[in-house]
Amino acid sequence: MHRKPVVPLNCFFKGSYEPAYEAEIAKCKAVCHRYNRLPPRAEGKRQKLLRRLLGRMGRQVTFVPPFWCDYGYNIEVGDRFYANHGLVVQDGAKVRFGSDVFIAPHCVVTTAEHAVDPQLRKEGYEVAKPVTVGSNVWIGAGAVILAGVTIGDNTVIGAGSVVTRSVPANVVAAGVPCRVLRAVTEEDRLRYPMDTENRV
Repeated sequence: MHRKPVVPLNCFFKGSYEPAYEAEIAKCKAVCHRYNRLPPRAEGKRQKLLRRLLGRMGRQVTFVPPFWCDYGYNIEVGDRFYANHGLVVQDGAKVRFGSDVFIAPHCVVTTAEHAVDPQLRKEGYEVAKPVTVGSNVWIGAGAVILAGVTIGDNTVIGAGSVVTRSVPANVVAAGVPCRVLRAVTEEDRLRYPMDTENRV
């Protein structure tokens, strides 16, 4: 059974030095540590730990170790989800992934923002804003998705992008900061190199 969230979602909170939040993070890190130390063929144990860790988990879900998150219960994942090595999710607010999402190695999803004002930052004030990733999304290697962002269905985020604003559905977007480059079109399906002659 999942723990009841204690972190105030989508609001300012003095969380950097709050013992209750630090205790929740410590519990989560302990589960992540166990998960990351499992041998490659221990898929059953890995799935059991994921179901204990995540707030919602669909079918055929893979997080290739190492995987780290802060609370776990704020992460929701749809069906046929695949995250390659080194995903980090800072889930002080909800992080929702749709179905058929591919995440390449060494990506970061963060809901956290610290105060720009140095005194507020020193005092530990921060804000947590939810992140939503739609279905059938591909996120390229080394991408960083920042707090408050929504990525629409069927979209591709290029490798190395820093996503500072929401990205619509059905586009290819890339860059620092990430911006829309073009729409996904029928031509993308037709020009893909595998089995071109037999595809309809």
